[in-house]
Amino acid sequence: MQNRVLLVEDDDELRALLARYLTGQGFTVREAATGRDGLALALGQGCDIVVLDIMLPDINGLDVLRELRAETHLPVILLTARGDETDRIVGFEVGADDYIPKPCNPRELVARLQALLRRIAWDQKAELNASRVYGDLRLEPGQRRIYQNEVPLDLTGTEYEVLQVLLAHAGGVVRKTDLMQWALGRRLEAYDRTLDMHISNLRKKLGNDDPPRIETVRGLGYSYRTPV
Repeated sequence: MQNRVLLVEDDDELRALLARYLTGQGFTVREAATGRDGLALALGQGCDIVVLDIMLPDINGLDVLRELRAETHLPVILLTARGDETDRIVGFEVGADDYIPKPCNPRELVARLQALLRRIAWDQKAELNASRVYGDLRLEPGQRRIYQNEVPLDLTGTEYEVLQVLLAHAGGVVRKTDLMQWALGRRLEAYDRTLDMHISNLRKKLGNDDPPRIETVRGLGYSYRTPV
C-alpha cells in the first residue's frame, strides 16, 4: 500500500516539483495551496502524513498545525524559511514532528518522510499489548500513548518516540547521537537543536520537575530519572 502524503504549499511551481518527485518515489500525493484546504483534507483522513508550509496565503501554517493537533496526532513535517529558528521552535512547541528548511531538497524530503513513517510503522508492530510502568508514567505501545497518573500526555509522534526511548533506558544515559537516530531516524548534525527542542517540550509536559526528570548529562546526552 502506498503512503499518502498531503502537500500544503502555496508556491505552485515548488508544489508541482515536490509532488512529481514524491509520486516518482512511490507516494500517493494530495495537494493543497491554502491552509484551510489543507486542514480540511488532513482532517478528512485522506493522508498518512502532512508536509506543511508555514507561510500560506490565508492562515499561517502554525495555526493550521494548532488546529490539527486539537483533533489528530497525524505526523507533520514543516517547511520553514532557512535560518528562521523562531518558526522551528514554535513549530515544535505546537506539535510538529520534524522540519525542513526551504529551498527544499526533494531527496531530503523523501528521506525525512520515510524515516518518520518507518518509526511509526515499527512502533505499531512492536509489543502491541505490553504495558510498562515507570513511576507515575505508564507506556502503552499499542496505543502509542504515555499516561501520567493515568492521564494521557498530549505528545506529538516525535515526542512520544523520544520519551519512550528514554524510558526504555531509565536510569542510564542515552547519547544524543543514539537518541537522534533511534527516535528521529537521522544522524545528529552540528548546530542541530531539534532534539533539544523536543526535550524542552517534554519537560514542560511532564511538569517541570526540580530537578528535571529528563536530566542533561553534559557532553553525553540525556537520562530519565524516575521522580522519588
